[in-house]
Amino acid sequence: MKKAILATKVGMTQIFDENGVLTPVTVLQAGPCVVTQIKTVENDGYDAIQVGFGEKKERVTTEVGHAKKAGTTPKAFYREFRLENTAEYELGAEIKADVFAAGDKIDVTAKSKGKGYAGGLKRHGLKSGPSGHGSKYHRHAGSNGSATTPGRVFKGKKMPGHMGSVRVTIQNLEVVKIDVENNVILVKGAVPGPKKSLVMIKDTVKSGK
Repeated sequence: MKKAILATKVGMTQIFDENGVLTPVTVLQAGPCVVTQIKTVENDGYDAIQVGFGEKKERVTTEVGHAKKAGTTPKAFYREFRLENTAEYELGAEIKADVFAAGDKIDVTAKSKGKGYAGGLKRHGLKSGPSGHGSKYHRHAGSNGSATTPGRVFKGKKMPGHMGSVRVTIQNLEVVKIDVENNVILVKGAVPGPKKSLVMIKDTVKSGK
């Protein structure tokens, strides 16, 4: 069964196994989520489930219809997951952290931390110029191209600009531990995004490799 859930990032910590081996983990507050809509090929052209997560007051949200049909309260976040087995889900069904188990391989998607306006060295890892007193070239991005030919900067040129705050997916992460009572998932390694940010978790697409 293909699985998916929404979570918020709590932060990072470390745990020790029975042999005393340290493992860095990211703590994710996963669910409980509610299936607020089921999409089918017949009605929508594709198979998917819409999942709601987090509470939100009804007077400050416009997403009330789906929640009422599912028999639940309005949610703070709604996301779609295209799964092959949508027929196995029911409208209003609750998805908790125990949908995954220790050892599962997952893909995690979130919006990365925003770094604001950054130069070429920080944004793209470009090499700096000489640091000597006579140098007039330190952290500049370098040449942007020729003069009259081509007379413009090519698309894709690595230049200063806004850094971060983009959708990032890290594949094939490992679930280390599940705290069923508190709906917490511990994932080995780092997960994109700042604390309290929304995280989407689903079975990895690399499971067969």
